[in-house]
Amino acid sequence: MPTNFSLDNFISTFVTKRLKSLLADDFLEYNAALNHRINGKKALVIGGAGTIGSSYIKAILKFSITKLVVVDINENGLTELVRDLRSSSEYNIPNDFITYPVNFGDAVFEKIFRHHGPFDIVANFAAHKHVRSEKDIFSIEAMVENNVLRARKLLDLLLETPPEHFFCVSTDKAANPVNIMGASKKLMEELIMAYSDRLPIKTARFANVAFSNGSLPLGFLERLNKNQPWSCPLGIRRFFVSPQESGELCLFASVMGESGDIFFPKLDEERDMIPFDQIALDLLHELGYTPDICQSEEEAKLKALQLSSPPIHNSPSPQVSQSPPRPFAPLALSEVEVSPSPSYPIYFFGSDTDGEKSFEEFYTEKELLDNDSFVNLGVVKNSKKRSIEEIDAIFSQLQTLFASQNVTKAAIVHILKEYLPNFEHIETGKGLDSKM
Repeated sequence: MPTNFSLDNFISTFVTKRLKSLLADDFLEYNAALNHRINGKKALVIGGAGTIGSSYIKAILKFSITKLVVVDINENGLTELVRDLRSSSEYNIPNDFITYPVNFGDAVFEKIFRHHGPFDIVANFAAHKHVRSEKDIFSIEAMVENNVLRARKLLDLLLETPPEHFFCVSTDKAANPVNIMGASKKLMEELIMAYSDRLPIKTARFANVAFSNGSLPLGFLERLNKNQPWSCPLGIRRFFVSPQESGELCLFASVMGESGDIFFPKLDEERDMIPFDQIALDLLHELGYTPDICQSEEEAKLKALQLSSPPIHNSPSPQVSQSPPRPFAPLALSEVEVSPSPSYPIYFFGSDTDGEKSFEEFYTEKELLDNDSFVNLGVVKNSKKRSIEEIDAIFSQLQTLFASQNVTKAAIVHILKEYLPNFEHIETGKGLDSKM
């Protein structure tokens, strides 16, 4: 990549199109309250090695907490987190700071919790976040286990010594879900809300985190590093926040919300929804390439074989047409203004996989919204609260089904639809793992 390429600058210029954080005004207005609720506190962050979890940690370390315990199954991710924090000068790292590569559903986690606790702030980011995780009954069971069943075990553990603030991340896909991942997060929301009279429960639905771990845009850079072709869906528009904004949003929600609140960013559909194909073209432009539009995966892979070494990026940036590709129709080569810059193969395709929603929404028509309390954040105030008995009944059905020898994806969808009436699963018989 060019030595002068800045991913943060690219995100703010071409993706979020915000030169300052979306949360900047809220953090300024509520600065005194944030300092009062965070400084001097002890924090536990679960799933802290991921993009959002690590961004949350960076946001909270702008304040002065006295203890930080981080848990994640990604040992390498925790190592990089520590190196990143220790190599920076902008964070207030407490003397009492330790990371553990363990699963929060394991017995050893309970020992860690009881030994280092009680905690004032607990934030849980451990989740399956990809739609591709519903590829078969095994991946679905693992996703439901992680997103829902383990969350119940954590809530019961928190009841022993309730924190002042508890946050569990959700997703925009929980609003009118069309995939099992979104349905599992909606069920997670209803689970934690069942505890909201005994624990200070807060959550947030928010946009795609630009260039987060495992995301399609980050995949572009990974493919580039390996001289592999790019592959990108057409007509898929998404809201985006930067990694920094994701951490700040979750921190703000975790300590400023009332129990039962679901936070979401105030974003405008016309201004803030960005298609993936435009991000791909803009990124190629900024990296010094001209897009070589391919008509198939096979053509793209053949052309990638000719990329024997990374090109020199000292030439002027190419002039790429600013008009995005027509939905569901690959661009012809004649539609791209070719410059002397090196070309890079990219294949655009129409999305046809399970659970893909063509748009995003943060709330449903029946939810009561508070759009006045905060500058750039809205809050869902009347989230559905089921009884513990109802939650137990749902869990019993799911666990019985998973124990069966004849469990099917259709049966899991059927159970989820019974408890989530607005769950309309999009089934095409194709998964994302069949794509490049």
